[in-house]
Amino acid sequence: MAAASTFPLALLLAIVAACCVAGGEGGALVGDTCTASSASSCGAGMRCATCSPLPGMGPPVCSRTTPLDPKAHGTDLAFNRYTWLTTHNSFAIVGSPSRTGTPIIAPPNQEDTVTAQLKNGVRGLMLDAYDFQNEVWLCHSFGGKCYNFAAYQRAMDVLKEIGAFLDANPSEVITVFVEDYAGPGSLGKVVGGSGLSKYLFPPAKMPKGGGDWPLLKDMIAQNHRLLMFTSKRGKDGSDGLAYEWDYVLETQYGNDGLVGGSCPKRAESMAMDSTKQSLILMNFFSTNPSQSWACGNNSAPLVAKLKACYDASAKRWPNFIAVDYYMRSKGGGAPLATDVANGRQQCGCDSIAYCKPGSAFGSCSLSSPPAAPPKMAAASPPAAAPAPAPEMAPSSPPAEPPETATEAAGSAVRPASIKLEKDDTTGTSPADTAKSSSSNRSPHPSSCSFLFGLLLPSLLLLHLFISD
Repeated sequence: MAAASTFPLALLLAIVAACCVAGGEGGALVGDTCTASSASSCGAGMRCATCSPLPGMGPPVCSRTTPLDPKAHGTDLAFNRYTWLTTHNSFAIVGSPSRTGTPIIAPPNQEDTVTAQLKNGVRGLMLDAYDFQNEVWLCHSFGGKCYNFAAYQRAMDVLKEIGAFLDANPSEVITVFVEDYAGPGSLGKVVGGSGLSKYLFPPAKMPKGGGDWPLLKDMIAQNHRLLMFTSKRGKDGSDGLAYEWDYVLETQYGNDGLVGGSCPKRAESMAMDSTKQSLILMNFFSTNPSQSWACGNNSAPLVAKLKACYDASAKRWPNFIAVDYYMRSKGGGAPLATDVANGRQQCGCDSIAYCKPGSAFGSCSLSSPPAAPPKMAAASPPAAAPAPAPEMAPSSPPAEPPETATEAAGSAVRPASIKLEKDDTTGTSPADTAKSSSSNRSPHPSSCSFLFGLLLPSLLLLHLFISD
């Protein structure tokens, strides 16, 4: 069956490739070479950079940084019918300066600030909180204790970044997962001091027994726009925070969770097919953070993991897709995976780009370009896991983008287009932080760019389903 089904897939790929050869007009694809020094090299929701920080990895190319807005077709679904791009150890940023006087040697997991992540469409943040130096700090540490060399940032500073973003963007909802090593009352005090309490979704109002969450539009209207989950039971009383695994199923993190075709649960989580929890967090990152590993695995292998976890989770798509180095990939990356999950959840299509507003579930369209990334106010199985000493990017942290991808492009944003992955490594680097703009490009994508952008999610999913 699988062998017989490969012919139409190969034929479709050949047609798309022929279109690109014949119609190679303007309009950069993800994976196209570009000029990192030029802000107009790529379109909105993309950046121009190289994928791996290792030398000799090829020229800069266009890569996606931003998923299509999950709310593009409305906010009238239950919160658990949406999928959100999530960053693992969101606070552990390449090139972070020491705030304790001791150089940080704990490995980083991301390359831009929490504020920049939020501007790029990230809506899930994973933080590790510790009592340290009479405050709560975010540390990439071990053994339940924070050390100077692992202390990245004060929790108060990051929570204030979240608060500033919510203040400036009244229709956005953020979810925070706290790996909690702080004592009772510590986190609650910081949440209150940061001004976030006014946004906090009350644990008492969270659905019990796996029921649907409120409609997204109602959460926004009631200003319940911050969900915070703790890994410690009993903190709903002392800190006002919900115990994660009463509401969330979570997959195994690190190398043990990367086995192809499987979707094991994290030890603390209920079984992935439990119906007593209605949110699903899918982890997809190696034990030892690696930019090169993220480059090679954050596209097709990530989409493959989506399907494996859908099958393991009682036919439910993940609500949160957690990755390291979310801007790195040699395909559509974590933004593409987020688009795929949202399409499947919201309308039964292979990407949210195909959803037809106001149409019945399963009614999909290939006739119109994808929605633009959200406008924000300023303020095969995975490859083998990396060795314990991962490569590091340049020591200076990337500059925070002065505006969102959408703002840089203006109101008539050209959709980000996707090119099928090559076998060689291409993508992004931490030193390249130029934002994309379409002001000097045609406002319409080329037919080749548009066709690739629309067909890639379908091709990936078709390949996955026929290979079963």
